Amino acid sequence: MAKQKPEQARTRSLDRRAFLKGSVAVVGSVATVAYPGVSQATNPENLPPHVPEWSQALGDGVDVTPYGQPSTYENTVVRRNVPWLTATPESSISFTPLADLQGIITPNGLHFCRHHAGVADINPEDHRLIIHGLVDRQLMFTMADIKRMPAVSRIHFVECAANGGMEWRGAQLEAVQFTHGMISCCEWTGVKMSTLLDEVGIKPAAKWLLAEGADAAGMTRSIPMHKALEDCIVVYAQNGEMLRPEQGYPLRLLVPGWEGNMSIKWLRRIEVGDQPWHTREETSKYTDLMPSGKARQFTWFQECNSVITSPSMEKSIDGKGFVEITGLAWTGQGKIKRVDVSVDGGKNWQSAQIDGPVLDKALTRFRMAWRWDGKPALLQSRAIDETGYVQPEFADLRRLRGEWSIYHNNSIHTWKINTGGDVENVQLS
Repeated sequence: MAKQKPEQARTRSLDRRAFLKGSVAVVGSVATVAYPGVSQATNPENLPPHVPEWSQALGDGVDVTPYGQPSTYENTVVRRNVPWLTATPESSISFTPLADLQGIITPNGLHFCRHHAGVADINPEDHRLIIHGLVDRQLMFTMADIKRMPAVSRIHFVECAANGGMEWRGAQLEAVQFTHGMISCCEWTGVKMSTLLDEVGIKPAAKWLLAEGADAAGMTRSIPMHKALEDCIVVYAQNGEMLRPEQGYPLRLLVPGWEGNMSIKWLRRIEVGDQPWHTREETSKYTDLMPSGKARQFTWFQECNSVITSPSMEKSIDGKGFVEITGLAWTGQGKIKRVDVSVDGGKNWQSAQIDGPVLDKALTRFRMAWRWDGKPALLQSRAIDETGYVQPEFADLRRLRGEWSIYHNNSIHTWKINTGGDVENVQLS
């Protein structure tokens, strides 16, 4: 180890002495640390120089929780729903707590849920996947059959087409969990759809698939053949374990980068045909109403989007000084190329740091250091994907699509930082 120069040692000593002088007060024989955050302690007896209570007794053994659970101190980090959103919870949605997550992977227990008839409780021994229609060999697969096939693992996001949809006519939701929480990103493991189609053999006229779920809703979606062969996966595992029931156990379809409703859960049937099946859901619900009164149909891919998750309405600022702005960006058209951040409502932009891997059709984490002066600020993020597409301002998107849309709201989102550090959801005209 290199020997310290005298002036280096003296400087470090002075720095240490200054820190101790400014942050430690001696009361009797007990030192009380006076750095920010100490006043928030629930029990001062657990603070230095005391020995905290958790260091004075044995903890639980290794077999107390055979399946690991989060800390009890993280019990507020849960999925939440909006009770007034749908008539019944069986056909509703719960939202991922984006503000409390780190990195890009969503834990299985926090992946957002969208159901149309509740969660199907399926015995994997009795579950079958049928592939029929314009194929050479109509086959029925057991779960054991599928697990014997060559597997792949891919990290992709799943996003509901209505993510942000409740903000179309104005800012109304009071958490990033509710404005953007219909998105999650996981490692998915299963068999490529192309592998299964090779097994059955598709006829030259085959151009479409109809995927059907085994839930009580009998959910179906039409998928063009080119997408099925490109990157669709029939999935049985998520983040290293078997699918959770609410995510389609024992088998689901994953259509990377496209509307989440197409990634059919509890997958039981694939019909191969020469044209799309215009189901009631596809022709009435999952369309985009335009100002002209006409509706866009089959708007599959999820456009380039981003949101700042901290500061946000769940993550206010506690006093002036350093703040790390962080958030997530994604695109259904490939990879994120750049993310810009503004603290003045889009007047000026600064490129953020990309943290971690940048993957195809996956969440991308971004960060930017910021020193808050205590004055009101307007925080925004703007993502650009590898196609050159730039995330639009809300006013521009509204001029194009009107005010009655529900789906594909990928506009720039604004958080207003007020003088006291609390955060407000606003929209700029």
